[in-house]
Amino acid sequence: MIFKRKIDDALIEWKNDVKGKKALLIEGARRIGKSTAVEKFAQEQYKSYILIDFGSVRNSVKDLFYNMLDDLDTFFMILASEYNKTLYERE
Repeated sequence: MIFKRKIDDALIEWKNDVKGKKALLIEGARRIGKSTAVEKFAQEQYKSYILIDFGSVRNSVKDLFYNMLDDLDTFFMILASEYNKTLYERE
């Protein structure tokens, strides 16, 4: 069972405030449920998402963040391919 926590409200507030214009970085101690909270949020709030764990990500994905941010269409197309996900436009 997953309990409601302060982070749940903070994620909703972030989504409503930035309306997709800014990324979000979650930091904190290890093994306190950051990834679980974010994945639950993504499942409930978005039609599609990609969860990237930079602690275990392949170098090819890291390279995208250094080399492809000037072409976001290609950036997201490659990410979707790397993670075998279909991405949908934000509604």
